[in-house]
Amino acid sequence: MTARERLSTLLDEVAAGTRIPYLGAGVAASSGGNQPASPAELCEAIEAKVRAPKRARGNMWSVAQFVESRRLRKTLEAIVLEAFADRPEPGPLHKWLARVRPPLIVDAWYDSAILDAMATGGEGSWGLVQGASRNGEWHEIWNRAFDSALEEIGEQPDPAWETLVYKPHGVIREGHSFLMSDSDYVEVLTEIDIQSPIPEDVQTRRTGRPFLFLGCRFDDQMLRLFARQIAKRSATGHAAVIEGELSRMEQKFMEELGIEVLDLPLSAVTEAIAAPA
Repeated sequence: MTARERLSTLLDEVAAGTRIPYLGAGVAASSGGNQPASPAELCEAIEAKVRAPKRARGNMWSVAQFVESRRLRKTLEAIVLEAFADRPEPGPLHKWLARVRPPLIVDAWYDSAILDAMATGGEGSWGLVQGASRNGEWHEIWNRAFDSALEEIGEQPDPAWETLVYKPHGVIREGHSFLMSDSDYVEVLTEIDIQSPIPEDVQTRRTGRPFLFLGCRFDDQMLRLFARQIAKRSATGHAAVIEGELSRMEQKFMEELGIEVLDLPLSAVTEAIAAPA
């Protein structure tokens, strides 16, 4: 079986609801537009507004912490909202997922494309649960849940929804929250190993299902840590579409989680979902 034939099989499993799609920042790039589509691009957008110290430059999490500490959280929020102000039409993969409506979609980037696609395409109930910053909060909170109209309903999603969209790092959009600065992650990283920050319904829906990682790179410890914990206690047999050579830490991560790597460009996914059945 060729890599492209294998990819078609994996996508069929996503459509059948037996495999969970896990979207990285690379999928956002498929929508076009001027939004940042990688941690490096978002870091550049922040540094274009605030000069960060040399020790923090190039690290999105550290630069965000510097801005929050020196210029307050509102400044960071204003900068990233401006960076994500352009909301291009959802890309082909977003639209396809909105049509096939798998039980769970994990989107590990900050953009709104999958939400816009779900709101305009496909049938069946759906909702969103996203990671929430505790900045300005006076009680313990890990997540916020929203119905299909993006009206907040509390901290936990409705298990009756046909499709649950999970944005673990949050959403950069008016009325929503996001995790980005080091201080945002302090308590999350303390508790994530025992799964407290991961919604119960996400844990339920991942049971018995492996993941398909699309548009993801795992050359950053934070990205590896979240993927590892979100995939915890799911089924074996994960796969990832990643073009080109892996870094040493990426290779180690793939081996640790038993991830089958398909050396293909993300455009192969678009071609596969566009192909006639």
